[in-house]
Amino acid sequence: MPASQDMPAYDVDVIVIGAGPVGLTTGCALRHHGVACLLLEERTEQRAYSRANNLWARPQELLASVGLRDLIAERAYAIDQINFFMNGIPTTPIQIDDVASPYPQVLYSGQDVIESTLTATFTARGGKLVRGCKVVDISSDETGVTVTTKRGDDGSEERRRCRYVVAADGARSTVRPIIGLDFKTEKLKDCMNRQADAKLSWRRSMAPDQLWFFYYKRGFCGVMPVWGGYHRLFFLADDAGVPDRDPTLDEIQAIAREVTGDETLTLTDPQWLTHSRFQYGVSPGYASGRVFLAGDAGHLSLPIGGQGMNAGLHDAVEIAWRLAMTMRGEAASVVLDSYDGERGGEHARLSDQQAKGFRRTVYRGPVMDAALGLAAKAIPGIGSLLQGTDDLQQMSVSYPKSLLNADDLAGLDQLLQRGTKPGERAPDAEVTHRGETTTLFRFLYNPDGCTTGWALLCFDGRSSDAQSVLLDAIRAVAPWKNVRPRLVLAAALFGNKDIPVLSDLDSKAHAAYGLGGKPVLVLVRPDGHVAFRGPADRPKLLTAYCAHVFAARDLDVVKAD
Repeated sequence: MPASQDMPAYDVDVIVIGAGPVGLTTGCALRHHGVACLLLEERTEQRAYSRANNLWARPQELLASVGLRDLIAERAYAIDQINFFMNGIPTTPIQIDDVASPYPQVLYSGQDVIESTLTATFTARGGKLVRGCKVVDISSDETGVTVTTKRGDDGSEERRRCRYVVAADGARSTVRPIIGLDFKTEKLKDCMNRQADAKLSWRRSMAPDQLWFFYYKRGFCGVMPVWGGYHRLFFLADDAGVPDRDPTLDEIQAIAREVTGDETLTLTDPQWLTHSRFQYGVSPGYASGRVFLAGDAGHLSLPIGGQGMNAGLHDAVEIAWRLAMTMRGEAASVVLDSYDGERGGEHARLSDQQAKGFRRTVYRGPVMDAALGLAAKAIPGIGSLLQGTDDLQQMSVSYPKSLLNADDLAGLDQLLQRGTKPGERAPDAEVTHRGETTTLFRFLYNPDGCTTGWALLCFDGRSSDAQSVLLDAIRAVAPWKNVRPRLVLAAALFGNKDIPVLSDLDSKAHAAYGLGGKPVLVLVRPDGHVAFRGPADRPKLLTAYCAHVFAARDLDVVKAD
């Protein structure tokens, strides 16, 4: 992509603004894909305390796809149970790890710990981080972006030229208003959060493998582990009579004893005492030309269900593979264009969900409180309902209206057996490869070592006569080198030395995708979401899709039937 004659050469391919967890993940993901990347951060030093601190299952899958999940897990606690109390009455504990993912346990660490891990990884991968510079202007044109920064109030300005910018500079983003994507927030009235990170002693378990949430007459309390032997206690509540200042440790201890029903509860060695009020909102878009928003730069989240940072990690992984494909010359414009609708739409949905959950949690009133108190005795898992979602683990995040979706399966069998549709997360399933029991995920992400590879799952549909149609389909997509086929065989018996053959004799993979009765092709994106599905005996449907989504090749690709 040549620069115009009146513009300087590029200093770097991508500039990421903001070195919090989302910006650092974006940088690490870009380096995973081999993209030259520079991170700019206004803070001169990393924060010494934690804000966000949990990682749900689906974000862990995405982090694993770019080689980050295990690094973070080394310095995190694995959580498998959430305990809920409604006005002192225990509800049925939720086994949070009861999800179909390789990473079912929630990881609890600390934002400061996560940032230090990601910073070291970004540097080790060849990335460059520059601290102490504030972005004061961004100017885009047809060939790139010029970023102007300033050091200190009286410092000199410096300009850097890049192909693309990812703004991950948080809720107080300086980039968002510059590019015309600012938004008004809605404030929550008469509500305050008071919080402490401290050493905890109480009569409940001290093992950092579970969480406690308490709904009480004036609000909602959470007790959760923070890395280093600390616990976080927060109290979202009606602010009547509460001083508008940071709480003291004694104040937090007193209300914690009252809410948890444990008069022995003791807090010591506080790391962080804070208070805050809440507002929320979503940007009208997540992209403007060559500038993209990620994380809180585009969505001011409410602290309900610990979704904010996790949603930002989706953004980081999603924009990284799109930029990498684009700069490698592998992608048509629709690949990069799809980011805005997918992630902007998901943040809008999440914001609405969080607002409803927050109001159920804090603004309950005596009538709702009484009803929930009765329901707590009868409804298993009521806690998940109160949180605003039954999918805290973000496993159901999908893009049903994505520009990248194409569904060419039709017929009565698909009406009766829904299956995984384009835009949805491709499910994992047990298969056998070369006599070894394994799962599909091993063959979906970074297929054959191609970080921007799209895995083509070729299901035989439990038909022993599927060989010819599947091999014809594989030959049809051979010109697109980033399409990596995998044979998923429940009945057919054949192989190819260059293509992984996954035995599905028990039809677990076929069942997971809702398939059977005929050979089917399922194309999975680098982020593990289904992009295309269609009958294997009509490969022109798939080649037409590839011609639309991938960069133009010197091919005579015929139109679909």
